[in-house]
Amino acid sequence: MRPRGSSTTRTGQPAPAQVHHPLFARFYAKCSVAAEPAIGVHREELLAGLSGRVIEIGAGNGLNFAHYPSTVSEVVAIEPERRLRTLAVTAALRSDVPVDVVPGVAEALPVKSEAFDAAVVSLVLCSVRDLPRALTEIRRVLRPGGELRFFEHGRGGGRAMNAGQRALDRTVWPLLFGGCHVSRDPVGAIRDAGYELGPYRRLLVPAKGPRMPSSYCVLGTARRPAAEGPPDS
Repeated sequence: MRPRGSSTTRTGQPAPAQVHHPLFARFYAKCSVAAEPAIGVHREELLAGLSGRVIEIGAGNGLNFAHYPSTVSEVVAIEPERRLRTLAVTAALRSDVPVDVVPGVAEALPVKSEAFDAAVVSLVLCSVRDLPRALTEIRRVLRPGGELRFFEHGRGGGRAMNAGQRALDRTVWPLLFGGCHVSRDPVGAIRDAGYELGPYRRLLVPAKGPRMPSSYCVLGTARRPAAEGPPDS
């Protein structure tokens, strides 16, 4: 289905900042497609059972779109990088569910509060500029009791690997990989942002072979508490 315009999702706020990483975007587009045989099964698990309106933050080139179940009525896909957003629009055309690809950043989502039944973050919390603010924004746009699905990489592998991850984050890794960080703790950040953690499991990607600083992943769910007011902005 053809992606629709974003006029229904706007809040009247100033246009959000965008991101331009042309070299990394080309690299990511090629590598993510090549890795899909190994990662696709995790995307399927990540999105299984979703329904209603869903917001996906950092949609990249849209590889999740093919895995959304038919019970999803609409996906609003936020992507700040121009080249990746263009690829996501193409992927949205092939999706079996309605997908609206929208420019924006995680720290200032261009959508109304409490507008979504679920939110999806997939290998994106590593690269947002302000992780606590991004998670607060996601909580804002979820309805009370709404679900956060996450598939992220971060800290793992013991003391030596942790030290290496921190050193890489302070030096070359974010510069080479579009702002990505390998030493963040996504589960801890989600908990600290006021979500109720649900089941999650840790996994290695790839499952076999050498361990990379980005190999330590977690896949799971959390919820915005059902009985709470709007999160602080």
